Amino acid sequence: MNRLTRDGHLLQTFARLADTLVDDYDVVELLQILVDTCRDVLEMTAAGIHLADPQGELDVVASTSESGPFVEMMQLNADAGPCGESYRSGRRISAEDLENAPASWERFTMSALAQGYRAIDALPLRLRDTSIGTLSLLRSSAGEAPTDDIVAAQAFADVATIGILHERAMRESAILSEQLQIALNSRIVIEQAKGVVSQTRGVPIDEAFTLMREYARAHQMRLSLVAAQLVERRINL
Repeated sequence: MNRLTRDGHLLQTFARLADTLVDDYDVVELLQILVDTCRDVLEMTAAGIHLADPQGELDVVASTSESGPFVEMMQLNADAGPCGESYRSGRRISAEDLENAPASWERFTMSALAQGYRAIDALPLRLRDTSIGTLSLLRSSAGEAPTDDIVAAQAFADVATIGILHERAMRESAILSEQLQIALNSRIVIEQAKGVVSQTRGVPIDEAFTLMREYARAHQMRLSLVAAQLVERRINL
């Protein structure tokens, strides 16, 4: 992708995000746009976003892959990996070559290397003193990520943070917890719906998720609503 095309895609993404940040926006869809853009425009191999629940535990809310091994790896990333460190410290944590990663990341590192990932950057979703999660960027080649790509990815993370920390949530911590819990609950329903579509259509989990997103866009529905109606058997794909 040439520089002009890349910059155009970045501007289109920010414009799309601006349109998304309204009172009734879908948090999961917002975050899915961000990880997809990191993969497709910033040319990362994979990306994922974790959000913290009210107890401070990180859970995957959006990712560029829905495969079981990838999701399991991302949970290891949160438990004892760069993602967890980024969330706790509120700063970027990088590994230019996972072959030389800290021993404390061993379980995550082994899983990542087994799936073909060699480098990672974990960026905080943080506004002032409030940390709500992380954005992880994985690459199949060792080496430092281009500075411009990290700047753009951090800008995406900042947009996501602002979107979640809505003004109403900023005025009342209870609303912040509710917003985050809604996002996490939505993800649980989406996981259930993926299983329903995978079983009824006889397709892999990744394809089931793609079918759900395509249906949501075609019918101008929120992804979380489509998922709920699939689980309740009110719609079929």
